[in-house]
Amino acid sequence: MDSCFSSCFVVNLFKRKQSRSRPVDTIFKLPIVSTNWPPGSGFASGIIDLGGIQVSQVSTFNKIWATYDGGQDNQGATVFEPTGIPEGFSMLGSYSQPNNKPLFGYVLVAKDVSSSTSNSTLKKPIDYTLVFNTSSLKVTQDSTCYIWLPIAPDGYKALGHVVTTTQDKPSLDKIKCVRSDLTDQCESSSWIWGSNDVSFFDVRPINRGTQAPGVSVGTFVAQNGGETSPPSISCLKNLNSISKIMPNLLQINSILQAYSPLMYMHPDEEYLPSSVNWFFSNGALLYKKGEESNPVPIAQYGINLPQEPNNDGTYWLDLPADDANKDRVKKGNLQSAESYVHVKPMFGGTFTDIAMWIFYPFNGPGRAKVKFIDIKLGKIGEHVGDWEHVTLRISNLDGKLWKIYFSQHSKGEWIDSSQLEFQSENNSNRPVFYSSLHGHASYPHEGLVLQGKNGIGIRNDSAKSSMIMDLGKFVLVSAEYLEPFVVEPSWLNYFREWGPKIDYDLDEELRKVEKILPWKLKDVFENIIRSLPKEVLGEEGPTGPKVKNNWSGDEV
Repeated sequence: MDSCFSSCFVVNLFKRKQSRSRPVDTIFKLPIVSTNWPPGSGFASGIIDLGGIQVSQVSTFNKIWATYDGGQDNQGATVFEPTGIPEGFSMLGSYSQPNNKPLFGYVLVAKDVSSSTSNSTLKKPIDYTLVFNTSSLKVTQDSTCYIWLPIAPDGYKALGHVVTTTQDKPSLDKIKCVRSDLTDQCESSSWIWGSNDVSFFDVRPINRGTQAPGVSVGTFVAQNGGETSPPSISCLKNLNSISKIMPNLLQINSILQAYSPLMYMHPDEEYLPSSVNWFFSNGALLYKKGEESNPVPIAQYGINLPQEPNNDGTYWLDLPADDANKDRVKKGNLQSAESYVHVKPMFGGTFTDIAMWIFYPFNGPGRAKVKFIDIKLGKIGEHVGDWEHVTLRISNLDGKLWKIYFSQHSKGEWIDSSQLEFQSENNSNRPVFYSSLHGHASYPHEGLVLQGKNGIGIRNDSAKSSMIMDLGKFVLVSAEYLEPFVVEPSWLNYFREWGPKIDYDLDEELRKVEKILPWKLKDVFENIIRSLPKEVLGEEGPTGPKVKNNWSGDEV
């Protein structure tokens, strides 16, 4: 029997408190929803014109086929096709997702709005190729699944599969192919499901970033087992202006009122976030190579920081020189803390990514877990200046929050909003996340995440406490498409390090730790520690947000 899914969203906007001193007990999972956004341009209008082709986002589906074995958590996967397609629009492909999470996704549907009849932007396929059928798979499944690839006319490309439960070829009117100049190369992304014979993957544009025109369609690709060639389907491409479909200043403010997360600090956290101006005004110093004996106090907004776009090691920041102020500033100041917001287009302007940066004056020492032994790591992990962030991914078609990215040291993870925790307060739902003890990595759920293997590695502990940072207290520091209306602060264009290189002997620190370990575990522990990135070992101060690859690119 077919099953249907529809995303519905309701948001109540409210004036938020600037700080919080108590946790709210009720935390539960709810969808976040869009609202009537302030007027302006094409944001959240439901339709985007990519240049001769209009697209709309459909998140209502009919179930076509499912398997209940294999894949993520051995729970199988399901294949859907969009339903409720707006009049005049056509299906571009089917949707699939693992069964280990709530049904939550979208596909784009398309409409030809070109004036040409001989060179239309959409055409039906001329035939189908059977990619795979599941009759030979030894899995629990509803029926045999037949996966078809449309054969596009010359000058056109297929953007997705048609899936049936019979061996009869689908109707040629079932799906449309897109003119090649409106398509972009794509790559396999996250794994959905598979066996030795076939695998399903999400696909995304191979080139992603603020200037990249590639558009993710939301479809999936089926690849034969062991196949490593590029996907047999393409993504879309936006040939029109991206800025016209991005949110304006009023809309950005409303988005952040609706979706800004609350961040829980660990109850044992000693090193809290602060505003950058609090850091500057409480004794932070600018050092220059060769003039270390004469550091310079940093002015508000960093107006006296070097502005050359390079990191040549000539300058760095540090804590106050005197011990009393140094220890005080290390601990941060939660009351002053604010998030620093960078708004940028993604996937050809069909999504808005809102990176929300958090500054900590100090990153505390690491802790390790070696089987059943917990170990303090001395100076390992310590560094001055710590930049962390989460990124909200908002659909420019309907204004919905689809995902949040959580930075975790040198990596991170995207989480669907259907899998986030939400906190109910003042008739609104707010996403919740957790900052790990001392390391400040961001996690969607509390608990222990071990950075290592086989029960040995760096501990990342997170938990609720009365220390909460409301990222809704924000400063918009950059939105390149809105220049000159958004002026970047001077500190943002400081490309050098926000802390000095830490002088400690890693070998000596490891010897101190290994004294308490059984000899069988010492080599394994040391190999894991030495393999960690510099961001975790804390040997050097970090660079600021604008130096990170994700500033103009996608999160990785």
